[in-house]
Amino acid sequence: MNYLEFEKPLAEIEGKAEELRAMARSNKEMDVEKEASALDRKAETMLRDLYKDLTPWRKCQVARHPDRPHCRDYIDALFTEYTSLAGDRNFADDHAVMGGLARFNDQPVMVIGHEKGNDTRTRIERNFGMARPEGYRKAIRLLDMAHRFRIPVVTLVDTPGAYPGKGAEERGQSEAIARSTQKCLEVGVPLISVIIGEGGSGGAVAFATANRVAMLEHSVYSVISPEGCASILWKDAEKMREAAEALRLTAQDLHKLGVIDRIIKEPLGGAHRAPSETIASVGRAIEVMLKELSGKKPEALIRDRRQKFLDMGTKGLAA
Repeated sequence: MNYLEFEKPLAEIEGKAEELRAMARSNKEMDVEKEASALDRKAETMLRDLYKDLTPWRKCQVARHPDRPHCRDYIDALFTEYTSLAGDRNFADDHAVMGGLARFNDQPVMVIGHEKGNDTRTRIERNFGMARPEGYRKAIRLLDMAHRFRIPVVTLVDTPGAYPGKGAEERGQSEAIARSTQKCLEVGVPLISVIIGEGGSGGAVAFATANRVAMLEHSVYSVISPEGCASILWKDAEKMREAAEALRLTAQDLHKLGVIDRIIKEPLGGAHRAPSETIASVGRAIEVMLKELSGKKPEALIRDRRQKFLDMGTKGLAA
């Protein structure tokens, strides 16, 4: 398991328990289960204490954990008959954005999401989940298709932000993000978004301008990364902890502000410790949100979605 910086004491205890069990496996006469079980109990207590009240910066670290389930994991587990649709019919196919037709509980849906990759090769191929303009234009094409065929849309958001490279800017990155956001506001079908890891900047908003927005308990959603914010405000990226506090990027703060509608609970220790359990929880949340929107007319869906975003900012947080 990959341990985060603040989990190092936990890593030592769990490592010692595993060492004892490894010794017992190599020497059948050794009985270490009592000592190993005591270490397991100590580790579980420490895990509960660590995750009982995570700071915003620690939540950022958990949201970025490389072992968290990614978009492809959710699609493979929750959707059937998934048919990938590639390309923006203009420039190229962006592998940071995956999407296509599928069935969710035997209901046809369009699923679109950011994919970060799970090893060095796939992370490079997927550009670490940072979409280029063609990725957002592909999403616009799929949203159009869903609108024409009256198919609900589910988006899975997990991106540090849109790719800021020279080529992406030359091909109209900001325009593509704006048009994707606009298209989300225009489609006359239920649109549901789940932030499964990082929801970074306009790159996330372009997929998350939805009727219902849910976040995993330890995911984050913000206008800029804490490091980027610290670099701009304090000219020092090491001030990311202060920036994370100020940005109000946690699911709990955003729910109070009315930016999101639902928090999906994660297993103890984060989604990376029990991916299957996390994916199942997300599936149940999607099912509930789809039922809430079923039967609504296109005009009502569009009106409610627009009003939802116009109302943002009317709620505040105590200082």
